[in-house]
Amino acid sequence: MTGQQLKNSILQWAIEGKLVPQIESEGTAEDLLKEIRAEKERLVKEGKLKKKDLDVKPIEDDEIPFEIPEGWRWCRLGEISNIWSARRVHEKDWRSSGIPFFRAREIGKLASEGTVDNELFIDKELYDEFSKSGLPQANDLMLTAVGTLGKAYIVKESDVFYYKDGSVLCLNNFGHLNPIFLKYAIESSMFVKQYQNESEGTTVSTLTIVRMNGYMLPIPPLAEQKRIVSKIEELMPLVEEYGKAQERLEALNKELPEKLKKSVLQEAIMGKLVPQDPKEGTAEELLSEIRKEKEKLVKEGKLKKKDLEVKPIEDDEIPCEIPSNWRWVRLKDLSIDSADGPFGSNLKTEHYTIKKEVRIVQLSNIGESGWKDANKKYTTFKHLETIKRSEVFPGDLIVAKMMPAGRTIVCPSEDPKYVLSSDAVRFEFPTILNKSYLLYAINSSIVKSQIYEDVQGITRVRTSLNKLREYIIPLPPLAEQKRIVAKLEEVMGKIEGMK
Repeated sequence: MTGQQLKNSILQWAIEGKLVPQIESEGTAEDLLKEIRAEKERLVKEGKLKKKDLDVKPIEDDEIPFEIPEGWRWCRLGEISNIWSARRVHEKDWRSSGIPFFRAREIGKLASEGTVDNELFIDKELYDEFSKSGLPQANDLMLTAVGTLGKAYIVKESDVFYYKDGSVLCLNNFGHLNPIFLKYAIESSMFVKQYQNESEGTTVSTLTIVRMNGYMLPIPPLAEQKRIVSKIEELMPLVEEYGKAQERLEALNKELPEKLKKSVLQEAIMGKLVPQDPKEGTAEELLSEIRKEKEKLVKEGKLKKKDLEVKPIEDDEIPCEIPSNWRWVRLKDLSIDSADGPFGSNLKTEHYTIKKEVRIVQLSNIGESGWKDANKKYTTFKHLETIKRSEVFPGDLIVAKMMPAGRTIVCPSEDPKYVLSSDAVRFEFPTILNKSYLLYAINSSIVKSQIYEDVQGITRVRTSLNKLREYIIPLPPLAEQKRIVAKLEEVMGKIEGMK
């Protein structure tokens, strides 16, 4: 249950008469309604209300949503108050100083926060003229009638303002109802449902005087109203604290799966997720096989001799300890090919086509958790020939240079061909390596920390192909790579199920 749900429940108990006990000596709501009726009849005689304002539409049994205590009464809002709106103020009369002029947005902010930074005003002369038709009095309620409906503000003795016709309604209280109780009742889910049900399936998004007059609410004796308000205000700080605690818990629950994933991934590439098995050989043996494959590609002219050069890894580059049969290795020493996307001038919108030819891999396609198929853009097979170096093949690993830099995915195989955009890099690795392990390793915090210690830019940090090639990852024997991937997929699936 959220804080708002708990508040709604408390307000519901309050208007059902379940929040405080009833006391017979406090009288009945019927006595209170007679006083309000007498007040309205007096105002009719004085010409301040019309005779029709005394009319009350009977409440039918099938309208009553729940039982209330014996001394209470179901009433229509028009029976216990006078609902009206202001004379119209034209936009030409708005000023930058003078008497504050409130629209629904200002009343809503006053209702929820108690203060408002007003931006519209009217002249004092116009205010004085309009005040002859009546102004909201202390303990009257101002109600938002457009936008966020039903936010109630209780007028203070010190308030001086005018308000926008139609978008704000005034409820004269007559001094016979506790204004805070009335505010809570109007903001209760029972009352709100009345105008929500009326607008369901329509474009109605306003409260009108006619509609408000007809809505119902339960009224207890005045003394009980005061006790209800006192109990609600005693509980609300606790509800607010509960709501904050609930929000913290929800935020933690939302963050926890991703934090767990990162923690498990960190354990995995440090050699702590599965046990090592001496029978599975060493990473050194695996690197020897990769070197033989690269030497073969050099002889075939597919790689250059300089691609066999290995730059030693210094002690200060190594971020953590790994098992003795593992090896730290640079990405360039594992890969058999790598490239970045073409310069922007080599792949512009004029090179795009609506035909499904060569899919352009954009930053928006490189998700945190894999390929994102939205935002499809294509270039032609013919144009691909001019940027052949940037072609990327299904199964290659694609790394984003920015926003955020370093996130890595596997190139899919749904489209006929793929080419990198300018902000992406591709790596091709020998088939002897487990591609899923490499994907996990490059996406780990060990590699991400290297990237973010060495990024370019301030507002839009980015990395480059040359830098990525020099970053190091921990390499286990091939059989252990497979076991790590299997265990990661099992654990990640369970974590995903927590969401």
